Amino acid sequence: MRILIIDDIQTNVTFLKHLIKKIPECEFATFTDPHKAIDWCRDSEPDLVVVDYMMPEMDGIKFTRLFRSFTNYESIPVLMVTANNNADVRHEALTNGVTDFLNKPLNNEEFLARANNMLALHASRKQLATRAEWLSKEVHKATAKIVAREQETIFCLARAAEYRDPRTGAHILRMAHYSKHIARVLGLPLDQQDLILEASPMHDIGKVGTPDSILLKPGRLTDEELIVMRQHAVIGYEVLNTGNSHLLNMAAEIALTHHEKFDGSGYPRGLVGNDIPLSGRIVAVADVFDALTSSRPYKQAWSMKRAMQYMQEGAGTHFDPTCIDAFFTNFDEVLAIKNKFNHHA
Repeated sequence: MRILIIDDIQTNVTFLKHLIKKIPECEFATFTDPHKAIDWCRDSEPDLVVVDYMMPEMDGIKFTRLFRSFTNYESIPVLMVTANNNADVRHEALTNGVTDFLNKPLNNEEFLARANNMLALHASRKQLATRAEWLSKEVHKATAKIVAREQETIFCLARAAEYRDPRTGAHILRMAHYSKHIARVLGLPLDQQDLILEASPMHDIGKVGTPDSILLKPGRLTDEELIVMRQHAVIGYEVLNTGNSHLLNMAAEIALTHHEKFDGSGYPRGLVGNDIPLSGRIVAVADVFDALTSSRPYKQAWSMKRAMQYMQEGAGTHFDPTCIDAFFTNFDEVLAIKNKFNHHA
């Protein structure tokens, strides 16, 4: 344990050093100039500060106020030695971070008892802080493992839905990263960006409930078939809406709303504008763009120019204009995502 002593009178410093030597396993640093003591504190952390009140230029209260301004120095005990019994002075000292007082002339036994008690209390606080930090890290590691397993399971479910549709796993990777790109440009917090990245691959999970005769039909669907096909949004929501997971709840929201259109002509609820959750508006842009620029058994991939024009013309009708603007901001990132996950189209 390290004790810092500040007193402008060398005789007092020598006396305090003599007393502190009686405390086992302690070292000390001493200063007669409080400015030099403050400089020392910038690089060294004491376990106890013993400071005189009456000092020229910088008294003990001002020293304590500066000392407390350093990061993580809030709980280090400060013992002020003073001959001043004025209640106002003591109140000011306590307000500025002094822990306790000792009156001059010092009683040796009382000083040692106070110093030992303060050192023991500070040591206990440090042990608790270390323990709390360790527990926090362990909880974080355990939580990370659970989240990783949850993400792996969810991705497998998303792939299962994709394999029933004439598309590939590359589609869900591309549209998920497109979605995160939009979220990032919109300024969403990083945790929300990651949540959208992880949840968006499940947008079409409800297609597990769509009959193959409709899902795999190469031509246009009849009105009756469209009604059945569009039920996948509600089915996906019902499958994912567990209420116990932020990730699954976000996925449920996306599954239900990514076919809504900004002008209210989408499905299943015909929501308009900002009544559509932002996650659904984001994924609508990402999903349609990837569908347009990917080849399917029933169509060729659109050219980039044609797809970009279609997306921009749909701003305000099919798509949220803000999400379209975000999508085309730093568009080189979109192209990089497309190239990175371009396997099997």
